[in-house]
Amino acid sequence: MKTQHPISNAERVLLVGVGWKRAPRFPGMPAGEQGRESLAELVELTESAGGEVAGTIFQVRDAADPATLVGRGKLEEVRAAANAYNAPLIIFDSDLSPVQQRNIEEITERRVIDRTQLILDIFARHARSREGQLQVELAQLNYLLPRLTGRGSQMSRLGGKSGGGGAAGRIGVRGPGEKKLETDRRRIRDRVRKIELSIDEVRKQRALRREARNAVPLGTVALVGYTNAGKSTLFNALSRAEVLVSSRMFATLDPTIRAIRLPSNRRILVSDTVGFIRKLPKGLITAFRATLEEVQESALLLQVSDISNPHHEELDAEVEKILDDLGVKATPRLHVFNKIDRLDAEQRSQLEAACQRNGGGDEPPALVSGLNGEGLDELLRRIDAALPVDPIVKLSLHMPLSEGRSLALIHALGRVLHSEVGDSHMDLQAEVPQSIARRLKLETFAARGTSGSPAAYQESREVH
Repeated sequence: MKTQHPISNAERVLLVGVGWKRAPRFPGMPAGEQGRESLAELVELTESAGGEVAGTIFQVRDAADPATLVGRGKLEEVRAAANAYNAPLIIFDSDLSPVQQRNIEEITERRVIDRTQLILDIFARHARSREGQLQVELAQLNYLLPRLTGRGSQMSRLGGKSGGGGAAGRIGVRGPGEKKLETDRRRIRDRVRKIELSIDEVRKQRALRREARNAVPLGTVALVGYTNAGKSTLFNALSRAEVLVSSRMFATLDPTIRAIRLPSNRRILVSDTVGFIRKLPKGLITAFRATLEEVQESALLLQVSDISNPHHEELDAEVEKILDDLGVKATPRLHVFNKIDRLDAEQRSQLEAACQRNGGGDEPPALVSGLNGEGLDELLRRIDAALPVDPIVKLSLHMPLSEGRSLALIHALGRVLHSEVGDSHMDLQAEVPQSIARRLKLETFAARGTSGSPAAYQESREVH
């Protein structure tokens, strides 16, 4: 089943946002301000999906109207604006129930989608890996399933008495219509099951790759943060990679991992993950596990904030909520204030003073610029200090030559002191991180093994 994109390139779109008077807000923030900021974000999302924003409408309400979200009177205003702007598509910044979406389409006589469907469409456009494409399709199908009723003439909502006027009384319509609807539901459920099986297979393959990758002593450091916080730029600066950097939201979707060396010469892996956003659909969090598992498996999280954004504290709070949902609240975390190059001298001075004053017993945030590299050396030092020390173990090994993977790992991540090759075995003395010895079970081959002294560890660090 091929997924249809709800937005075509350069399609004119009218955006509708809603603010709630009783919504929690930051001190000094007027009622509905969060809704206005969310609507501004919806503009960026629409442009990322290739749409052209023709206009916006905003309403502050006490509560949602169960039938139309914004009320029939407001929908008449929305309909008039859509006509005036010549916009065939209306996007609501709130999630719509199937009933609300159907009622709004009938009153406005326009195609209507909500924020969740828009985000799913952007993910579908940007997913590049096989797993990413499968996960997005799974989320889209689960979103579509309860909304099948009444979608188009082929799935007409048929009901009521068998006689009388309307669709229910027309010969040859009621039975086939219901059959078509049930057929489509069955096709979607079958497709969902197939996708889930395919994702399980891909996950098993990724688990094997992660197990091999875990040979790197200290595991993975994941960059997390709100979308457009500059994570990809910072990732490129740290790893010298060439990950796509774009001002469009969700330009980086599939996880990217690179190895880097810390000042102590230890090797770690850094992962660039998808940016978070307000109202990130829970179904998408469940489906899109490739990036999120990198976060859950990480030894350290770098929480990146765009310090030049005046609302960065609110955005950080949204990131905290998602990280709590992912169950990584206890994972060690280092806060990184990115884009300090955008601050003037006075703002920089105030920020540095605030960081020192509010640090207390905690480490103050690291101040960096992924764009010009300022503060990166200090950031690497802070990462090095935050990760656990991996002591060096000195081993005498008698290994079969067939153990090529183990030999390669020792040469790549350890220090070979002496080696002799026999007919089918190799005798060598090596210094390796303790985690390498443990993960590859080198004890099986070791004739003897002793922990290296601090002096030997220091010498090893200098040699590497």
